Amino acid sequence: MVIDGVTRPRAEQKSKEDKIMINMQAIEAAKEKFGKLLEQQLQRVEEMKGQGDFIDYKALDKIIIGVCGGDGIGPAITAQATRVLEYLLDKDIKSGRVEIRTIEGLTIERRAAENAAIPPAVLEEIKKCHVILKGPTTTPRKGDPWPNVESANVAMRKELDLFANVRPVRVPELGIDWTFFRENTEGAYALGSKGFNVTEDLGIDFTVTTTQGTERIIRAAFEYAKANGKTRVTAVTKANIIKTTDGKFLDIFREIAAEYPNITADDWYIDIMTAKLVDEKRRTEFQVFVLPNLYGDIITDEAAEFQGGVGTAGSANIGKRYAMFEAIHGSAPRMVQEGREKYADPCSVIRAGAMLLSHIGYTKEADKLYKALDICTVTERKLVITGRDTGATGEEFTNYLMETIEKL
Repeated sequence: MVIDGVTRPRAEQKSKEDKIMINMQAIEAAKEKFGKLLEQQLQRVEEMKGQGDFIDYKALDKIIIGVCGGDGIGPAITAQATRVLEYLLDKDIKSGRVEIRTIEGLTIERRAAENAAIPPAVLEEIKKCHVILKGPTTTPRKGDPWPNVESANVAMRKELDLFANVRPVRVPELGIDWTFFRENTEGAYALGSKGFNVTEDLGIDFTVTTTQGTERIIRAAFEYAKANGKTRVTAVTKANIIKTTDGKFLDIFREIAAEYPNITADDWYIDIMTAKLVDEKRRTEFQVFVLPNLYGDIITDEAAEFQGGVGTAGSANIGKRYAMFEAIHGSAPRMVQEGREKYADPCSVIRAGAMLLSHIGYTKEADKLYKALDICTVTERKLVITGRDTGATGEEFTNYLMETIEKL
């Protein structure tokens, strides 16, 4: 048998033909799977097109803040954060402009009993609020005495369409005051579980960028900058290499930036940006960042190390209608088992409360709270929380914090 001018055995020819046939079948199967993914994403685009604008808190007669204690030390630390909010918002709470509601039931016991990430009645109450302050919730692991219910955080992001993950990093003594807007629903993570092996030699994953998804995260970053007196917004991509999806993100960034002439807009590539965060000469120049999902995940962990690690900060998940602010650490059930929950550090959820205040337009109150936290945890430190009776209780620290606010 002659193939390409070379005589080959018939068995080798058949083997080659079989491989071609198998590959063609694999390609057709991959096309079908890819087509279904495209249909799903285009449907999501249509749903986003039907969304309204961001909520205007100034136009509301009343802003409703829901507080979900969560599990473990959650109720103890959210109680202290609620005290701080009530203190700072006292005038508007008394006038009826602001209402703080405690929402019961976002606990692992009830979630397990109803086999639901968020019990329906609890979700209904959450949706009656505008913003949520949330304590840590337990997500069962293998070997835990609970059914394998979905993460309450993941479920809340889906149910409330919280597309912007917002994380601040503040280290005043280093001149660092950063806020990161990470897109929460697209990029490399949108179809992270939907990739497939075309053949045993070829695996494919996908990254997704939509006009609607990109516009809303970038506009959220600029609106935050505008509302909080920030003068610079920086996009982080790899648009020189990932030309279609990252290129689209950067093009839309530039279009929206033109609508905010009083804010400086610039862009950096992710690789050099990770270097500039550790560049003492340049890092203090940055203020607000906006990034696709994967880059945001990576760089916010790097940034958090400057203020003590990923467990030291509050976090926000923001959508057009709802927003949720939370501590990003776990529920620490062992502290409760050992009777130490009153010694739990409430600073992470109090910082989340500061983010909440800023988000709903109480920027002066948020700034006061941030300054007081810096004094109480960095410069003055009259009380120290150790998590045990060797340090202050959460209530004692919160009293100290509010006394400090009073002096500002």
